[in-house]
Amino acid sequence: MKPKASLFVLAVAVALTASFAAANNFSTLEERMTGREFRDAGLHKLTDEELAFLNRWIQVRSLAEGEVPDWATGRPEARPDGPATAAAAPAGDRRGFSDGERSEINSRLRGSFSGWRGDGVFELENGMVWEQAEPGVFAIPTLENPEVRIRPGMFGAWHLQVAGYNTRVRVRRVQ
Repeated sequence: MKPKASLFVLAVAVALTASFAAANNFSTLEERMTGREFRDAGLHKLTDEELAFLNRWIQVRSLAEGEVPDWATGRPEARPDGPATAAAAPAGDRRGFSDGERSEINSRLRGSFSGWRGDGVFELENGMVWEQAEPGVFAIPTLENPEVRIRPGMFGAWHLQVAGYNTRVRVRRVQ
């Protein structure tokens, strides 16, 4: 079997074990997996188009089979990452805090950036500050003020992605 085919089969197997019942509740592989799991599965090597195709395939397959994971019952204690905790937020943009808006955030990191190493703190030009919420390492050549996208995930999770890279890391807002 070719490496890409093996990777595809592995990704499908992982995705099918965590599929969702409704389209508006669908969570992509990037949202379901930690940055390390995503990288270890080799999914970071896929192009954006390949990853989008895989996510669409999983979504259609999940809806067709009507699968609902045990933790999708709405009980906070059944969530994989436990109940959400609220942090004190300044007035203004509350995205990233438990009772705030859940829309995508596009900004730039302030200063030089060469990845994360398990304890990353990400200061954005818009004044938000996020911290790495999962272990893992991601190293890239140093960039100055790179563009980033922070997307909401399932169960209050947020994922940071640097423009030009498929690797994401789960983050939580601290300011």
